[in-house]
Amino acid sequence: MPTVYIINQASHDFSNAEIFGQLQYMTSKPISRYATNKMYRVFKEALEDSTPDDYILITSLTVMNIIACGQFIKKHGKLNLLIHKTEDNSYIERRLDFSSIKGGE
Repeated sequence: MPTVYIINQASHDFSNAEIFGQLQYMTSKPISRYATNKMYRVFKEALEDSTPDDYILITSLTVMNIIACGQFIKKHGKLNLLIHKTEDNSYIERRLDFSSIKGGE
């Protein structure tokens, strides 16, 4: 079963995302939006056991989402997103394949 990585544990009810996999929070305490190195280290550890079939659930600060998604892409060459749909409190699944993009050397 895939894991749904949630950027930050907030007061939101994320239970509707459980249909996509087991929920796992990447952070549970506030992190300064300027502490990008700390975010990188925390997310690297959180995604250590991630697989290409797992998801990133978009929530919290934009910069946190960018760093987590970048790490997932670097590790797996793809990105599976869950985006909240306010109208019915559900999630839209989006998959992106980055495997054909070559990194700069």
